[in-house]
Formats: sequence, C-alpha cells, structure tokens
Amino acid sequence: MLPNQPLTHHQYSIPESKPIAVLKKHGKSFYLASLFLGNDHAASAAKLYKFCRFVDDLADGTDINKIERLQNIYLCLPHETCQHEDILEIESFLALAKEKNIPLVAAQELLGGMISDQTPARFDNTKQLLRYCHAVAGTVGLMMCHVLDCSHKDANSFAIDLGVAMQLTNIARDVLEDAQMDRRYIPSEWLNLTELQSEPSGWVDASIGIRTKVSSAIEQLLNLAEQYYESAEQGIALLPWRSRFAINVALRVYRQIGRQIKEKKYCWWQGRQIVSVFKKFQLTILGVTVFIPRKTPTHQRKLHESLIGLAGVDGN
Repeated sequence: MLPNQPLTHHQYSIPESKPIAVLKKHGKSFYLASLFLGNDHAASAAKLYKFCRFVDDLADGTDINKIERLQNIYLCLPHETCQHEDILEIESFLALAKEKNIPLVAAQELLGGMISDQTPARFDNTKQLLRYCHAVAGTVGLMMCHVLDCSHKDANSFAIDLGVAMQLTNIARDVLEDAQMDRRYIPSEWLNLTELQSEPSGWVDASIGIRTKVSSAIEQLLNLAEQYYESAEQGIALLPWRSRFAINVALRVYRQIGRQIKEKKYCWWQGRQIVSVFKKFQLTILGVTVFIPRKTPTHQRKLHESLIGLAGVDGN
C-alpha cells in the first residue's frame, strides 16, 4: 500500500548524467535504434529511457529504502511536480511528460510494476503475466509513442504490444537469473509441476524432467511474444517516417533474442542469449523493409482482453 504523503529524501542525492550516455551504456539495442531518429526525437527518447532505467535500477538495487523511494516517485507523478530538488531524474521526466503530453498514469503503472517486483514473483495464469508485462514494458511503449509524436488514434495499442512482446522475451531470456533471485514469472498453469517443483529456487539444480517442462513453458512464452511482435510490426506503419526505421530495428533485434533461444532448444540453464554485433548489423540492413507501403493496420482487440482497465487500453 502506498503512503498518503511523499517521503523525505534529503538524505540522498541522485547523480546527473546525460541521457544519451545512459542509453548507450545500458540499452545498446535501443541506442542502436536511436541513431536513426532525428536529433530531437533521439534526445527525447533517451530522456525517457534514462527515467525508466533509473526506476529499474532502483527497484533492482540494494538500497534498504528503495521501496519508500519508489513509492515517493509514484506519489510525485500525479502532482506533476517533485518537492525534492535533488531528485533530478523525476524533474527531468516531468518536464518531458509536459512537453510530449505523456500520460502520467502510464508512468505510475510502471512504478506500480516495479513496486510489485519487491516481493518474489509468482504468477498463476496468463492474465497475471500479461498485466505485469504491460505494467513494466507496455507502459514504456505507450510513453514512447508520445515521445515520437505519433498522433494516430490506434498507435498506442500497437506500441503497448511491442512493449509486452519485449518483456515476454526478457522473461524467456532471464529464467535462470530470475530463478536464482527466487522469481518465477512463468505462470504455474503452464508448468504442469507440483507446488514444490514450481518453486524457482530449486530450478538451478533441477532434474531433466523439470528442466524440460520449464523449457516447454519458455517455448510458450516466445510463441505468445510472437503474437505481440506481429501486431507491433504492423503498427509501425502508423509512426512518422523516420521513426519507423528506428523502431523496426529495435523490434528486430529484440525479437532475435527469442529466435536464438529457440535455436538453442530452449536450454535456459545454459544462461542468457545475446545478439552479436554482426547480427545486429544484419538486422539493421533488413530494417529497410519497413518502408514498403502497407495498408493501415487494424488492431486485434483480443490481444488486450487481459489488459482491460490499464493505461492506454480501451481509452484509459
């Protein structure tokens, strides 16, 4: 539960760094994509990434006050101001949100997702999984849509789909690391395991039988991600011309992670897959296909059936 009043944060300060530098260091795939945006859009996209990265690092960090800090950010957002001058990231994001008309409810939902991650993840079903993916990534797609000045009425839906697809890919890629941190994002209904076997703490040294069932669930994750990638790929046609290529590159590079996991037979216990620089170059070249004329896409409403009531869904 969130507190009623913002918490005091005079005891800490946040070092300022240039958004593009943060993007280049921590988000290499997104930095590659940003190179194909115009200067203004690239700078704005980097500011959004910097805010999201700050929140993510705080959520995953070791600060004993991190939950209070996340809650404080949550409370600052709807007031469109921050009472603490040393929280530079928040002020920077609020300025960006005002400039680009970013819905603050999306940023709040992102914070809510990060706060929920402070307890060990245990999802029972697909709906819980998809709503989490929307919270921590679909919201980012929604905010990025505003950053890129995309005004088409259906663009938000496709942007959300790209975020959801990328987060499903993240989950598939990071099963081992998440298990080591006692996190399980794979829904228990997918695993066909006992309650004890479903506990991720035992997966690291699990039997072949358990590993195989987890691998099957990862395949299901990536198949689900493909549905959202396919939708997002169609939605790129709604973006301004220059942004289309950049977002298509980001989509292709992230999608490649899942394809490599598939090529490796879903052997999640061997560690995460990384897309090589050469492969990224190949995918960038293939990105020119985005300029092939296409019909205006129609969004598949069934993709958002589990997301009703969340930011950017059904008019929210």
